[in-house]
Amino acid sequence: MTTLRCCVIDDEPLASGLIVNYIEKTPFMQLVGEFASPRDAISTILNEHIDIVFLDIQMPQLNGIEFAKIIPSTTRIIFTTAYSDYAVEGFRVNALDYLLKPVSYDEFLAAANRALDWCELRRHTENSPTEEITSSDGDYIIIKSEYKLVQINIHDIIYIEGLKDYVKIYVDGSDKSIMTLLSMKTLEQTLPASSFMRVHRSFIVNLSKIKVIERNRIIFGKTQIPVSESYKDIFTEFITRRTLN
Repeated sequence: MTTLRCCVIDDEPLASGLIVNYIEKTPFMQLVGEFASPRDAISTILNEHIDIVFLDIQMPQLNGIEFAKIIPSTTRIIFTTAYSDYAVEGFRVNALDYLLKPVSYDEFLAAANRALDWCELRRHTENSPTEEITSSDGDYIIIKSEYKLVQINIHDIIYIEGLKDYVKIYVDGSDKSIMTLLSMKTLEQTLPASSFMRVHRSFIVNLSKIKVIERNRIIFGKTQIPVSESYKDIFTEFITRRTLN
């Protein structure tokens, strides 16, 4: 199993200790260091091959947002903060996740698993370099997922979820998503616009698979996909053209 080497940076001892405790009880995580400030942590991050940093945002001297801009791209950030106002800024610096204090273990574990997915996918890609989309025609795409090339019938795609550096493709007949290091933009340009629509910065949906829309959300089983303001008008126009009065 992949092991994630982690650091915690937080000037609040109780908050820092909680994340340290969560790391130590998570089998695929290894704590490398706990620090009260970014300045104390920088040497370890640069020299110890750190995969994930759990980083508070509001700290003296150098805040988490600014610090995230100067560390290596191979080290990823999960922000921990008491203030939701920083969420947009956090994702602009390509954070893997954003946890609001007090953080529960369930929330921590969901973020940790997302980090594990990203790290495993990056390592697989480094060991098996090739084009992400090998082939595409009107009926299928062939993508690289882990060590394999996977052919996907585009008509089977239900929706696609973007998670920073990679995407998850959900298809009919499978409970498990297919992960690949692709951008949402690449898939949006590859898939036929007559059948697929981007409805959120993190979601592309197969229009033919939509069965239920409720309160500006597309419902696929237990999954609710929001339609964001940026895409609301074009999606509403599509639905209006097909609605019987």
